[in-house]
Amino acid sequence: MDQQYLGKADIIIMAACAGLMVANIYYCQPLIVLMARDFGIRESAAGRVAYFTQIGYAIGLLLLVPLGDILERRKQILFSTFITILALLLSAKAPSFPVLQIASVLIGVSSIVPQLILPLAASMAPAHKRGSVIGSIMAGLLVGILASRSLSGAVGSLYGWREMYLIAAGICTMLLGVMWWRFPKSTPTFSGNYKELMASIAHYVKTQPALRLAALINALSFAVVSAFWVTMVLFLTLPPFGYKSAEIGLFGLAGAAGALAAPLIGRISDGRDPGKNILIGLICELISFAAFYFTGSGIFLLLAGIVLLDVGHQSVQVTNQTIIYSIMPEARNRFNTVFMTSTFIGGASGSALGLLLWNMGHWTAVCAGASLVIILNVFLFFRYRPGRQQLD
Repeated sequence: MDQQYLGKADIIIMAACAGLMVANIYYCQPLIVLMARDFGIRESAAGRVAYFTQIGYAIGLLLLVPLGDILERRKQILFSTFITILALLLSAKAPSFPVLQIASVLIGVSSIVPQLILPLAASMAPAHKRGSVIGSIMAGLLVGILASRSLSGAVGSLYGWREMYLIAAGICTMLLGVMWWRFPKSTPTFSGNYKELMASIAHYVKTQPALRLAALINALSFAVVSAFWVTMVLFLTLPPFGYKSAEIGLFGLAGAAGALAAPLIGRISDGRDPGKNILIGLICELISFAAFYFTGSGIFLLLAGIVLLDVGHQSVQVTNQTIIYSIMPEARNRFNTVFMTSTFIGGASGSALGLLLWNMGHWTAVCAGASLVIILNVFLFFRYRPGRQQLD
């Protein structure tokens, strides 16, 4: 499947696989209350599962995704998926909360398949269509992230949180067959060993200011997104809402609707100044938290804020990925490693910070803290935006 033969069916399959694999990281979020009840712990303590999974994902991104430049990607994808299946089964059968936390880290470490698919898709796309292809894959990935919450909330409410992990293991087993059947073999682009590969990543971080800036801005953007989704579960279980996991999971559909903007954002990113897309995305995020703060006892502002938040983050992420994939084509996996490792370190930190702010001042503190992070991100954008100064 050479570059010129990348068709719509290929992109759809890649997008679906990316979305269904990344969903493994987010199934846990609407299930936090059910886990807390099962293990007899506080809900905020059960929320640690969310950021342990994100920490695991960051570890996998840092240590395993770079191997896509020296290994045959198809074999790496299939092996990672197999390990994910085992980790999901361990979660489903976890006899204690510490075991669940360990299994959550393993789920994160092994669920790196989307970040192997993205550079593969970018390498098969012509330069003038790279943004739209990345946007299409990101749409599938983001729908997977957001729809996963609705699915897990419904399954958790009807059958229990353990059954959700069993279903996820079944989904990944089917994906294993699809990827074995459809995914092409790749040719490694790096001839050195693993130590040299990791050293080259450090070199790129040191010498590529555009990569550093994209990684930092996206990390802070994802931090506020993660803080929202973790604490929203706690917010909606309290009066005046008192929602159950199935009802909370449905809010993911609002975000999934926002994910449909990703292909459009990708097309806009092709051949245009990326700075405007990033700034618009950050402004959307700031407006969304203003809507969250004034939500009150209704849900209209909450739903509108969710759509704005996800459209805003997509604008930031798709645009930044288009930028970094255009710098050095032969090092896309390593650039993606830096970018996505930073992103999920930001996500894990945001989840932890969100839970801390929740314990300090509930929803008001979360909205205020997230807004300050977004304002900091806007400052970084104006301080180091393309065409002026680089991030030293």
